[in-house]
Amino acid sequence: MATIKSFEEIISWQKAREVCKAMGRLIDDKRFKNNYRLIDQIEGSSGSMMDNIAEGFERGTKGEFIQFLGYAKGSCGELRSQLIRAFDRNYINQNEFQNIKQELLNISGLLQNMIGYLQKSNIAGTRKKV
Repeated sequence: MATIKSFEEIISWQKAREVCKAMGRLIDDKRFKNNYRLIDQIEGSSGSMMDNIAEGFERGTKGEFIQFLGYAKGSCGELRSQLIRAFDRNYINQNEFQNIKQELLNISGLLQNMIGYLQKSNIAGTRKKV
């Protein structure tokens, strides 16, 4: 298995970035009208997915990486809930809702798989020796 050298190589980070950009496009298209609270929450949770993966990786220990992957997974769930709210308010259509929801479920699964892998591995991180 190849060693990941930067957080930008992590598939879940790449997919989170795509979802963040997709949500940003919807917001920039004025789809959320003047619901600034929901916009702020969506901006926060979508960015938090990416940021927590990056921060956990950069901290350089397995334990902290696992912890921050858990935070990213939580942000993913938070964004799914906000997506449902946006759909219920007719800010997005059924197709947009289903596509983004499926991507978020995929990201959540990738994060859980990485957490499980790290928990079982002997990898200590860049700040610790095995």
